[in-house]
Amino acid sequence: MKHIITMLLLVASLWAGVNINTASEEELATVKGIGAKTAQAIIAGRPYKNLDELMKVKGIGAKKLEKIQKDLEI
Repeated sequence: MKHIITMLLLVASLWAGVNINTASEEELATVKGIGAKTAQAIIAGRPYKNLDELMKVKGIGAKKLEKIQKDLEI
């Protein structure tokens, strides 16, 4: 069952960006380049007003943000 939910989240993330203010750790981890630790750090830093604020999260620099921002939303 857990695998089915994960697959559904992954498919859903292909059509819409993952909301960094509301997504679970599992949903954030579906984004290529975001692992469990980074997902936890994103959650701990909420709320965000824009995607650029992710630069304050440990493990996210300019290059990583550039790669992942297309899959994220506010």
